[in-house]
Amino acid sequence: MNDLAFVVPAGIDDATRASGGNVYDRRLRDRLGALGWAVVTHEVQGIWPAASREQAPDLRAVPDDSLVLVDGLIERGAPHAIAELGRRTRLALLLHTADGPEPDVLDRTRLVVTTSYWTARRLAETREMAGVRIAVARPGTDRAPLTTPAPDGSRLLCVAAVVPAKGLDRLIGAVTGLVDQSWTLRCVGPLDRDPEFVAELWSGLARDGCAERVEFTGTLTGRDLDVAYSQADLLVLASRGESYGMVIAEALARGLPVLASSLGGTAEALGLTAAGERPGLLVRGGEFGSALRRWLTDAGLREDLRRAAAERRTTLTGWDDTAATVAAALAGYT
Repeated sequence: MNDLAFVVPAGIDDATRASGGNVYDRRLRDRLGALGWAVVTHEVQGIWPAASREQAPDLRAVPDDSLVLVDGLIERGAPHAIAELGRRTRLALLLHTADGPEPDVLDRTRLVVTTSYWTARRLAETREMAGVRIAVARPGTDRAPLTTPAPDGSRLLCVAAVVPAKGLDRLIGAVTGLVDQSWTLRCVGPLDRDPEFVAELWSGLARDGCAERVEFTGTLTGRDLDVAYSQADLLVLASRGESYGMVIAEALARGLPVLASSLGGTAEALGLTAAGERPGLLVRGGEFGSALRRWLTDAGLREDLRRAAAERRTTLTGWDDTAATVAAALAGYT
């Protein structure tokens, strides 16, 4: 049996702290255990990486000479503490984004695991990686039933924290320019990260006469989130940057087409069918309104994207594949 210390932000099992990173960490931990790894999770308190760099995590419980996998959010918030950890352990990093790691941390590791090839390329372009192996372990997906679309494709769904980085202002601006079309928008995600931003969105919706068309549900999990996906026709993700975009794969697992920003790793998450077709649309920030109008007015486009999404659904990989990739990389750590 292989032993692993896994250093993660506190609360990865808390359903109210919805994030792709938390889901990834939780699923990886559980699948590694199923593969025979003895994983000891070390949860670090604080809001990472926003925690102060003076707020050094207490990592004394991590044994000397152990194999350690550290979530990149912790490294970004406390690079000096992680560099110190690397001096007495076999340190590996798990990067959900292309930010970091700091040079002194890289000096202490020989393995970085990224969640997309885009992140791996970006890392190689911006950091000195001599002697450091990069392993890519994309997020997995769970099997889910196909959605039943409404003919007019009017039910729009966004699954993201309601914060500027996720582009909700961009999305709201796009839909309010389509008052002549039939549409509703359900926004699923935490509302407490930036209350002022949420208030601004509501104010704009009221001003434009669209408040009744938009619903902010807050965080949904489990059955409630499944229902939200099942009652949607198009997933819309207007993020200003994504290293991958796990919600894209979650939508495709249900045969749900996607409209997303053409930034970062979204193209990788969206993927292609065997025939080379995209199961959605990738656009620049200012093009969301025109792309949504195309979707709402072009029945042929909707049919093509639905067919492509259903085909792409069959090629998505599961969390067992993710864990197997990480396990192989860790087992070969030198």
